[in-house]
Amino acid sequence: MKYKLLMAGVVFSTLFNCQETKKEEVPAKAEVVMEEPAIGTYTQTTDIPKGILTPAVVETSIGTLNFFDGTPTQETVQLVYDNLDRSRGIDAFLKGIQGASLRGLIEGPKTIGAGVKFNDIMIFSGLLDSKGIFLTGNTSTLYVAAVLDLKKHGPMVVEAPPGLLGGFDNAWFEFVENIGVFGPDKGKGGKFLVLPPNYEGEIPKGYFVVKSNTNITWNFMRLSIAEGLEKAAKIAEDNVKVYPLTMADNIPEMNFVNASDKSFNTVHHNDYSFYEEINEVIQYEPLEMLDPETRGLFASIGIEKGKPFAPDARMKKILTDAVAIGNATIRSTIWYPRTTGTAGTMKGIQIYPDTNSAWVMAFLDKNVFFNGKDGHTMNTDARAWYYYGYTIVTPAMAVSIPGKGSDYGMAFVDSNKKPMDGSKTYKVTLPPNVPVNNFWAFTIYDTQTRSMLQTDQPRPSVGSQTKGFKENADGSMDVYFAPKAPEGFEGNWLQTIPGKSWYIILRMYGPLEPWLDKTWRPSEVIEVK
Repeated sequence: MKYKLLMAGVVFSTLFNCQETKKEEVPAKAEVVMEEPAIGTYTQTTDIPKGILTPAVVETSIGTLNFFDGTPTQETVQLVYDNLDRSRGIDAFLKGIQGASLRGLIEGPKTIGAGVKFNDIMIFSGLLDSKGIFLTGNTSTLYVAAVLDLKKHGPMVVEAPPGLLGGFDNAWFEFVENIGVFGPDKGKGGKFLVLPPNYEGEIPKGYFVVKSNTNITWNFMRLSIAEGLEKAAKIAEDNVKVYPLTMADNIPEMNFVNASDKSFNTVHHNDYSFYEEINEVIQYEPLEMLDPETRGLFASIGIEKGKPFAPDARMKKILTDAVAIGNATIRSTIWYPRTTGTAGTMKGIQIYPDTNSAWVMAFLDKNVFFNGKDGHTMNTDARAWYYYGYTIVTPAMAVSIPGKGSDYGMAFVDSNKKPMDGSKTYKVTLPPNVPVNNFWAFTIYDTQTRSMLQTDQPRPSVGSQTKGFKENADGSMDVYFAPKAPEGFEGNWLQTIPGKSWYIILRMYGPLEPWLDKTWRPSEVIEVK
C-alpha cells in the first residue's frame, strides 16, 4: 500500500513491507497531488462516489485550496472568504445601480436648489444641455421633475396639465404609475395623489390615486416643444403643482428652478462611495422596498437598515476591488453584450438580430420590467444594462404604436465593432423617407458619464429639426461625427473630442411601420478614411 504526503514542496513516498525509504526531490511549485492517504477498511465501509469527496489539494481560479480530509486550512478559509465578500460586493454593485441612480437624481439637483423643498420643481426652460451630468437626456423635449418625500410630508399631490407625458418611479427606480396618454388621466391631465407605503388614512375623491412602496418617489414629466419652447415652459409653470395633501386648501406658490446651462451631477459613483450611496437609500426606505434575498445580499457586506455601515480596513479594500470589477462588468455588458451561447443573457437587445449590426435598443425585448418572456425570470444583466445608462422607467417607453410615442436606437461601437475614436471622422447614413410622424434626432454622449458629450455644441443633437441640415441628391442623409465639420456639412455634424470616445442615440418621434418592422434601417457607424 502506498500514500503520498505533500509538504513544503517535497513528496515523501513510503513503501510498506519494504526496508527502504526513498526521498524524491520535486520542484517547489509542484502541482496537485491527487492521491489521498489510504484509509483502512471497516465493517461499515462502503464505496463512496468520488464526486462527493473533496480532494486534499484543488487548483482553482482564485488559487490553490488545501484540505485535511475535507476540512479547509486557515489559508484556504481566508482565500475563499475574500473571494466570497468580493463576489457579494460585485453583485451588490450590479443589483444596486438602480437605487444609486435614483438617489443621484434626487441629490444632484439639490446643488442648484431643485428638490430641496417639496415645491422646488426642476425645469429645463432652455432644454437640457451638456453642462448637466444627466443620463442620456434629450434636447428635443422640455423636462420637468419633482421629488416627493412621503415620509416627511405624507400623501402628496401632483397636478399635471393635459398633453404632458411622464410618470412616477420609486426610490429603487421601479415603475409606479404613468401620467399622460398611457396613464389613468388618458392624456387629459389632472390631480395625482401619491400615497406613502402602507397608507391607511382616508383617501379623498377627485384624484388619480398612486400607491408608492417607498418614502421617496420621483416624478418626471416632459412636454412637447412643437409649438415653441417658451410656450411649453409657460404651460408647465402655470399648471404643474406639487404639494402635500394637507395643503390642498391653501396651495403654496411653486418655485421653478431652471436647470438649463447649469452644472450639476446626477450620476452615481463607480468607486467605494457607491456603497455609501446605497446605504443612504436603504436607511431611509422601508424594509419592504427590497425582497429578503436582496436585503440579505446588502447585509452580507455590512449595509443593513438600522445599523451603521462601517466596514473594517479589510472589507473596505475588498469592496473597493469589487466596485471596480462590477463597473468593468457592466461596461463590458453594454459595449459587448453576450447575445449567443449558454450565457447569452442579452439576446433580444439587438434591433437587427439576424445581422451583424451594432444597433441595440434600451430595453431587452422591450420589457421594462426585465422579467423575461414568461414574466417570472428576472434578467439581472438587462436590468443593470438599462439603469447604468438611462433615466426613467415606464411601460410607455416600450409601447410600439405607429405614429405615436417614441423609439430609440443606440450604437456603442462602429461597423467593425470597435469603440468610436474622437480623433477620427465617422458617419451614419439614413435612407430616404425617414419613417417618423414627427421628427428624428441624433444625440452624442460621453462614454464616461453616459451624459451629453461636452464640446463647443451645448446641446449636441442634430436631426430633421436642425437648421441648415442637408439632404443628399437621392433623399438620403449623412450625419457626421468628427472633431471638425466636413466642409459643406456643418449642419449635419456633431463634434467629437480627440482622446475621448463617444456613442449615439437615434430618437424616432412618432415612428412609423418601416422603422417598427425594421424594413427601413440606418447604416452602421462607419469610419470615414
